[in-house]
Amino acid sequence: MGARLKWALAALAVVLAAYGYYAGTRLQLETTPPPMQLRQRVLYVTTPTKTYELIVEVAETPEQQARGLMYRTELAENRGMVFLFPRATDAGFWMKNTKIPLSIAFFDKNGRIVRILQMDPCTLPPEESDRCPVYAPGTAYVGALEVNQGWFAARGVKEGDSISFGPWK
Repeated sequence: MGARLKWALAALAVVLAAYGYYAGTRLQLETTPPPMQLRQRVLYVTTPTKTYELIVEVAETPEQQARGLMYRTELAENRGMVFLFPRATDAGFWMKNTKIPLSIAFFDKNGRIVRILQMDPCTLPPEESDRCPVYAPGTAYVGALEVNQGWFAARGVKEGDSISFGPWK
């Protein structure tokens, strides 16, 4: 009976290990979807003294906008994501499932920056992620540019400066 019990326990351990691997893999797939392939565009941020060039991913559809930079672990220097809306909105952004700190510049239909905010990653567990803070500009805008946190400040970019678009990449 001792040998049978050992074999049964060994078989149970293999089954539990296989299930654990399956469940862990499935959970990883559910929480980290593959990156979206977005169009890229050159974008210019202009201050009174200098123009800076960025390569940005363009989030145009509601699905792309909802995903944003979620699940990313890094954002290269002078890269970002721009969100374009068909009409003015004052909706806020949140950092659910976003792992990198970001700065966001909201801009109006003329490309004038109307608000810049600093957004920190939301590190709440998945079951509490609906409590992540919302970063609202408090004013209407038609687009928003997300970059690494501190990018605007390091270049002296302020509200009133402008954002314009260059060619598609």
